[in-house]
Amino acid sequence: MNFIMEFCKFLRVRKKYWLMPIIIVLLLFGGLIILSQGSAVAPFIYTIF
Repeated sequence: MNFIMEFCKFLRVRKKYWLMPIIIVLLLFGGLIILSQGSAVAPFIYTIF
């Protein structure tokens, strides 16, 4: 949790706001892959990519 707070402070101080959408998309894709493993939705997700 400390890493996340420190990273947010870094983004604010360095004014790197353009990184936030990239990080959010990467987290969403990672969550999608983790949640889809072993489920009935997995074959449909793999056809998208």
